[in-house]
Amino acid sequence: MALNLRQKQTECIIRMLNLNQAVNPSGGGTANEEVYKILIFDRFCQSVLSPLIHVKDLRKHGVTLYFLIEKDRKPVQDVPAVYFVRPTPSNIQRIILDASNSLYDSFHLNFSSSIPRPFLEDLASGMLSSDSIQRVAKLHDQYLEFITLEDGLFSLANKDCYLQLNDPSAGDREIENIIDSVVSGLFCVLATLAVVPVIRCPRGGPAEMVASLLDQRLRDHLLAKNNLFTEGGNFSSSFQRPVLCLFDRNFELSVAIQHDFRYKPLVHDVLGLRLNRLSVPGEKGGMKSYELDWADPFWEANGALEFPEVAVEIETQLNKYKKDVEDVNKRTGGSGGAEFDGTDLIGNTKHLMNAVNSLPELTERKQVIDKHTNIATVLLGEIKERSLDSYAKKESDMMIRGGIDRSELMGVLNGKGSKLDKLRFAIMYLISTETIPPNEVEMVETALRESEVDTSAFQYVKKIKSLNISLASANSASRSNIVDWAEKLYGQSISAVTAGVKNLLSSDHQLAVSRTVEALMEGKPNPEIDSYLVFDPRAPKSTAGSSSNHLKGPFKEAIVFMVGGGNYVEYGSLQELAQRQQPAKHIIYGTTEILTGDEFVEQLAQLGKKMGFGSGGTGPAAPV
Repeated sequence: MALNLRQKQTECIIRMLNLNQAVNPSGGGTANEEVYKILIFDRFCQSVLSPLIHVKDLRKHGVTLYFLIEKDRKPVQDVPAVYFVRPTPSNIQRIILDASNSLYDSFHLNFSSSIPRPFLEDLASGMLSSDSIQRVAKLHDQYLEFITLEDGLFSLANKDCYLQLNDPSAGDREIENIIDSVVSGLFCVLATLAVVPVIRCPRGGPAEMVASLLDQRLRDHLLAKNNLFTEGGNFSSSFQRPVLCLFDRNFELSVAIQHDFRYKPLVHDVLGLRLNRLSVPGEKGGMKSYELDWADPFWEANGALEFPEVAVEIETQLNKYKKDVEDVNKRTGGSGGAEFDGTDLIGNTKHLMNAVNSLPELTERKQVIDKHTNIATVLLGEIKERSLDSYAKKESDMMIRGGIDRSELMGVLNGKGSKLDKLRFAIMYLISTETIPPNEVEMVETALRESEVDTSAFQYVKKIKSLNISLASANSASRSNIVDWAEKLYGQSISAVTAGVKNLLSSDHQLAVSRTVEALMEGKPNPEIDSYLVFDPRAPKSTAGSSSNHLKGPFKEAIVFMVGGGNYVEYGSLQELAQRQQPAKHIIYGTTEILTGDEFVEQLAQLGKKMGFGSGGTGPAAPV
């Protein structure tokens, strides 16, 4: 069976809500015994629950009240409290306070990841000193510290990860803490799926650091007799293990910046989709809030289509709905149909029953059509106002051709679009064009400044690109000195912003990450991936980190993880790759955080400022 992360995480949460008892599938996915309870969560765990469990589902599992842990709460007698929180010092202290104040009769404590021993000792001593230890009914490490948005899409919600990893002032300890946090999140994902993958990654940079530490953590855990990976009991899982492909955001910078004209990336980038929820202006004023997830058949079926195709599909669905309503009316003697004269009582009763039964389905279809009509209308307004179709097309052409005509370039920079649209376009031009005359770069910077755009991000990418060119042309003797100097100054990012087009897009528009994942899943010798490292936590330690002579392909399933931020463009590309395979393969995509192009460019701008590039692009940074 294909890996389905959303289903697996939902099952874990439902079991937790039912006081960690086995859930009876025939009983509608609830525990055998109905128990009413209160749910307490912190903000992170609220984000974990939000895309998976709706309010009506909470009620189904006996949750009558739910609160944030930081809020002041009144005592509730005779009802158990289910806590779902991160293992942090502040949460531990709040649990102790709640227990000492006798807020609830029994406490079922669930931590989103493994609770460190010092925190556990603090909890125990706090409970003992307040004489409330008897209130703790159960304590569980749930390994759920990640947010699942779709069957094969997850985020660790590690904010500003790219910025922190590439910050020139970041010390070793800070980098280690970030890597450790990423590894903890990935460990939770693998524990939830109950799989131990073969890990592949390019040499150097954050991806290798994550791979090495995750390999070690899995090895240590597998030594325990009762470990979390029950593959032995599941023949299909143990027979075919997935491959975990780790990448650093710098591997393919362009995809984090580009404009895209497909429905899901557009909705995310332009309207700010977050945790599968969206707020847009309604037709009659005010804001309308929508959920866009697996329960929405239109979103699932059409998310990968270009926007104009989505508009056509909305109209098709609307016409089909109108025809079905008309058919119901005709059959029941409504408008345009024969009047009911009582002569065929059984026939008419049957028609009426069918009509009544079809009403909920028709109503639901109409709600979905209205929702997407409204979203598409708001999107269309933004597209026209900002010429987003033009940005998407010209950026794509630039990546394929390796450049753009000067007059076309200036036309975009002096035309429609927000400040960040223009900045993103200028950076795409910088990345996609192999060699750019200095006067042309100056012209672009001038155009940006005339539009009052902060050029810090542009300056940052320009500097990294020039360093890459220096590295490429340096002879081997001086090369290591340049690398040492550059890495000290610019952190991790020197390993990567590529100047050549070949690494960004191939002629068929396939992203570099998709092309590489395809090669890694095939597991055959391939010059693009021959230097990639292999970590197999189930193999002897001596083989860890070896190159491709230790291959395990082909793989039917892959987990692709991007360190430093991902997006719906990359996710869509990998889903297309999975469906294109014969037979279809299965790919889960995850990232440290899901970012819009604007949000990612903001992180680049922060890095530019830290390196001394102000709004005008010259002069040292102001002291912090």
